[in-house]
Amino acid sequence: MEISEDTNLSKRKDVVRAVYSPQFLKEYSNNPLIEALPPIFSYEEVFDLLAVTADYSDEERLLEPHLRLHCVQRIFSVFQPLDRHFDLEQRFSMAIRQGYVSRNPFTPDYARRLQQGYESIKQGKIPTKLPFNTRNIASGFTIIGISGIGKSTAINRILSSYPQIIIHSKYKEQPFSLYQISWLKLDCPHDGSTRALCTNFFMAIDRLLGTNYFAKHGSKRNFAVNTMLPIMGQIAQDHCLGALIIDEIQHLSRAKSGGAEEMLNFFVTLVNTIGVPVILIGTNKAMPILQGEFRQARRGSGQGDMVWERMQNDELWEILMEAIWSFQWTKTKTILTQELVDTLYMESQGITDIAVKLYTISQLRAISIGGDEIITPNLIREVSKDSLTLVRPMLDALKSGDLNEIAKYGDIKPLKYEDFYERYKGALAQRLNGQGKPQIITPKNTQSISTQVISELMKLGIAPEIAVKAAQEVMTSIKSDDINAIVIEAFKIALGVSNSTTCKKDKPKAKKHSPIVDVNDLRFIGQQAKANQRPTYEYLNEQGYIKNIVEEFL
Repeated sequence: MEISEDTNLSKRKDVVRAVYSPQFLKEYSNNPLIEALPPIFSYEEVFDLLAVTADYSDEERLLEPHLRLHCVQRIFSVFQPLDRHFDLEQRFSMAIRQGYVSRNPFTPDYARRLQQGYESIKQGKIPTKLPFNTRNIASGFTIIGISGIGKSTAINRILSSYPQIIIHSKYKEQPFSLYQISWLKLDCPHDGSTRALCTNFFMAIDRLLGTNYFAKHGSKRNFAVNTMLPIMGQIAQDHCLGALIIDEIQHLSRAKSGGAEEMLNFFVTLVNTIGVPVILIGTNKAMPILQGEFRQARRGSGQGDMVWERMQNDELWEILMEAIWSFQWTKTKTILTQELVDTLYMESQGITDIAVKLYTISQLRAISIGGDEIITPNLIREVSKDSLTLVRPMLDALKSGDLNEIAKYGDIKPLKYEDFYERYKGALAQRLNGQGKPQIITPKNTQSISTQVISELMKLGIAPEIAVKAAQEVMTSIKSDDINAIVIEAFKIALGVSNSTTCKKDKPKAKKHSPIVDVNDLRFIGQQAKANQRPTYEYLNEQGYIKNIVEEFL
């Protein structure tokens, strides 16, 4: 293993030093590769690991429209775990551990296998299968489903819970120097070449460890795929690769790989030669590639394949809609009704990516149009009609239930949200300019700072509408980035607005009173201030009666 000295692996976030945990299952015990992995998670722990929320507060709905357009984009960071995600996490957890069971570095077979593989490659003898004493690892699985259903997002969330590189130095008081790669994820090249997929493997390892495998084994044009596969297997053994994930396998071209039979042989040989669990992810277009021999070769793994169909309009769909609906930045907060749930399902046909984007684009349109900004079923239908033109034929085919029509479309093209954001941002700018409002260049991070200022003012008892006005005024004049200084200035402005509002109200005429002669009476101070035509506040402050209200509360 040739690792450069300047990689600074230990300083990277995806690298950890091995901490060994006792195992409850006998087959996982006394294996440093398994003991260094995170524990086997419970249902509740999986939920905490996978769930992702976003910042939100009701006060943000009082912000200016152009700011709220930015807030809406936070919805895309939200991840609501569903049953299929828990299933996927369990499958991956079993696959990576079962793959390590027969590759314990502290067994005599491990060193012998490494040496045998190295000698074979050095002598030009290309093995077509694993050594006889190594279990044929076919414990991977396949995830197939239309685009936008959340396959890649889900596997990325699960992979993020496993450190990609684990540094070993000592195990049970024995020297043990090893860089363990717990997982490696590759995207199939767009040119559809299996040779390019192999070279991507070498480059990915080089990026992780600072090695030069691509220069030695991937850049030579005379290296064929059947030559590269054993080298990939040897590298996987050297670095104790836990799982290999290959995404977007629908990009693989049978034409460039020599036909359907050669493509199937490639996958079968990949599983047999690499010797680690291989997880394949692709859209429905990959189905023809995965038929026949490859499916038969993997049938004994016990993991099974995962076909992710579009969601049904059931309880899980309602859970997902409730999760994203709570993030709403329209002026009027719309309550989620069954009609809205059904409308989103009908217009998206259970494709989560389309449903989420329909909801966000509906918010963009409501905010840009103005008025009460209410999200209605009709608004969602209008957005669907105007914005889903590219995927409309596929959605109509799904609605019809006609298998012949559905078969015409091997995939659903994801919506490009950025185009819709630019469209509604432009529409909002035209509407505001029509009202005679000037365009103002705002400082960087104005959105987050103004939101904090409004929140702090409201905590100090300032009415929401006055807090918004005060924050807007101070953000256009103050140059400081100090949030406390900004809040203090905004608070002074808010107090002035509050006082002027109070002064406009009709007040009862004050009754005449006898002069105050007691110097300890606060009314005496007010009487003196009035006589000298000075503010009462100054007299009270000089006498020590006034505390700095801003400092008190902040």
